[in-house]
Amino acid sequence: MKQKQEETAISDDLLKSAVEFHGHLGPFLVLGLKAGLLANSLLGKDCFETTAVVATDPNPPHSCFIDGVQFVTGCTMGKGNIKIKRSKSIYALFLKGGRKLKLDLRRDILDIIRNASSEKGSEKVALELLRKPAHELFIVEE
Repeated sequence: MKQKQEETAISDDLLKSAVEFHGHLGPFLVLGLKAGLLANSLLGKDCFETTAVVATDPNPPHSCFIDGVQFVTGCTMGKGNIKIKRSKSIYALFLKGGRKLKLDLRRDILDIIRNASSEKGSEKVALELLRKPAHELFIVEE
């Protein structure tokens, strides 16, 4: 599993660029980045051949997950290869070349985020999630 952790590591430069793109650092942005990086790693990054289906509440803060996925995979609304599904659960489904990868956010991670009661607390949780390997954040189904 160490290999997966390295493949989903978020460099300082990537994080800085993602925060500039999104507007702020938060746990759902980090989770979207981690999910997208894992998809790129397992399926190969191709912003034209990959389709992402992101299931989440379509309102902030949950919808911030979408920006993370979009930022690292290159799947965009403009290209029509990212789709948003209204859902109480949070997951991302990636499709490429007949392969499927589903990353379902672990319930305990959502509980940790919900317990962050302020913006500063939310940033602290985001930084903690940065250090976690993807398999601790998501249930991975290939």
